[in-house]
Amino acid sequence: MDKENEPVASEQMKSISRQQDVEEKSFDDDNPAVSTEELYTVFTKWEKRWINLQSSFAAMFSTLSSYIYFPALVPMARDLHVSVALINLTVTSYLIVAAVAPAFMGDLADQGGRRPVYMIMFIFMLGANVGMALQTSYPALLVLRTLQSAGASGLIGAAYGVVADITQKEERGGFVGVLLLLTDIAPSLGPVIGGSLTQTLGWRWIFWFLAILQGTHMLVIALFMPETQRNIVGNGSGRCRGIYWSILYMLQSPSVKKSRVDMKKPRRHYPNPLACLPILRNKDSLTVVVMYAITYAVKLTLQTSLGAQALEIYQLDYLAGGLIYLPSGVAGGIGSYMTGRFLDRNYQKTKDQFLNNNNSETPGRLSNARLIRIRLKGLYLLVIVTAAGTIGYGWALATRAHISIMLILQFLTGMTTASTFTMTSTLLTDLNADRSATAQGASSIVRCLLAAAATATVEPLAEAVGLGWCFVVYAFIVLVNLPLSWGLQYYGDRQ
Repeated sequence: MDKENEPVASEQMKSISRQQDVEEKSFDDDNPAVSTEELYTVFTKWEKRWINLQSSFAAMFSTLSSYIYFPALVPMARDLHVSVALINLTVTSYLIVAAVAPAFMGDLADQGGRRPVYMIMFIFMLGANVGMALQTSYPALLVLRTLQSAGASGLIGAAYGVVADITQKEERGGFVGVLLLLTDIAPSLGPVIGGSLTQTLGWRWIFWFLAILQGTHMLVIALFMPETQRNIVGNGSGRCRGIYWSILYMLQSPSVKKSRVDMKKPRRHYPNPLACLPILRNKDSLTVVVMYAITYAVKLTLQTSLGAQALEIYQLDYLAGGLIYLPSGVAGGIGSYMTGRFLDRNYQKTKDQFLNNNNSETPGRLSNARLIRIRLKGLYLLVIVTAAGTIGYGWALATRAHISIMLILQFLTGMTTASTFTMTSTLLTDLNADRSATAQGASSIVRCLLAAAATATVEPLAEAVGLGWCFVVYAFIVLVNLPLSWGLQYYGDRQ
């Protein structure tokens, strides 16, 4: 390209980037499009990283609250004078509420703002954790566990909403990677922390630990996390008051402060869990959700088997039983972060080629059919490796192979499933950028219900056909993602 044309190309690239993110606002006619003459967001690079870190750390409580509980099941049953089967019902109730609550919270966050919903969810969690630390009866535990799930399960959807608010497509993968890095590490840290607290201080300290950590982070969010919902503050330049105000506004540059306009007053809105159903009616979004759900369900069967079959086979105590979750969590964190960086580079590379070739396609095509191919590049390999690792893991347990082999296969599948989550979650956010929290609510319904069904079949299936063939079945379920991915990439939205 001639030097005199380089500024033109640069301006063309910026224009296309702005147009793409304007076109993302296709679900809500009342959502004002961002003018191509203004910045997509007024937040600086470091402010966006700070905001993403806060929302991602909050999202970590969704998985941490679930997994930290597992090492305490037996001592809780003993102290409350009930069977382990009844204590396991509290795990089931957590998953059921986790399937439904994000639909409420996601719709509320997309319509009423992120900060108010964060406060509601943290109040639910704090009250539930303090209550569970003090309660002495099983009915109270069951009720408080569902309240804990109602608060914690919506945090991931809210974090995806924040990512969509402050990022454009060329940087979104990296932000999703950081989000999933924390949520993928939590399932490994949870059992270690829970096992250590149960063995040294008693199981009640699990809930005191969560209450202290969550109360501290709630204070950080209340003081330092700005409102990002674009229906309310636009690109972040809205002048916030009341619950929407944070100290971060005082620390922004004078130019940003001078450009502030009055924020839009949110309409009175009652959360509607059915608001996520239109997202599932969209064939592209539904396919992405199903791919995520299948991967999540099989990953959860691998994790569940660690707390049951692996403990029995290798005769581990509570602390060692928590430590065996670490390889999968560490690998998941690495996979999420690396895949996020890969998605950003791949998007930018494709966009540069798109411009340099003087392609006659419209920017909207880049954000639909072409975007699907960009986000799912490399998914075939991840699915195949996940299936192979699942089969190997099952036969390692069946043959009582050395524990190191089982842990290596957990590391491998932890990395590939986390990478798959990053790809599909980023794509789902791209396809529903104006209602990303609601989209994650729809994903939670499918994901949690499928995961509950998958984990419920592990024990009976293993008894019927053996551990080896049990995980062969789950490996073939993972392989369903191959035709789904192929169909989405070649027959997806081509508007």
